[in-house]
Amino acid sequence: MDARDVSELHDSMRRYGIPGGLEPVNPECPAGSWRVVDDAGRDITDETLAAVAAAARRRPARGFVTA
Repeated sequence: MDARDVSELHDSMRRYGIPGGLEPVNPECPAGSWRVVDDAGRDITDETLAAVAAAARRRPARGFVTA
């Protein structure tokens, strides 16, 4: 994931309530690759991307009940 994708992923994480922090892989090159880390600093990028994709596929259960 590169710097162009970070804003969109951050918005999705907030929208779906997915925890994690975004940081550049190389702090000296913020235009390069980024990753998602948990509170302990572990890389959870793959898990987060999967969670965002699954949340985006879910449709809200809306409708009317008629009797």
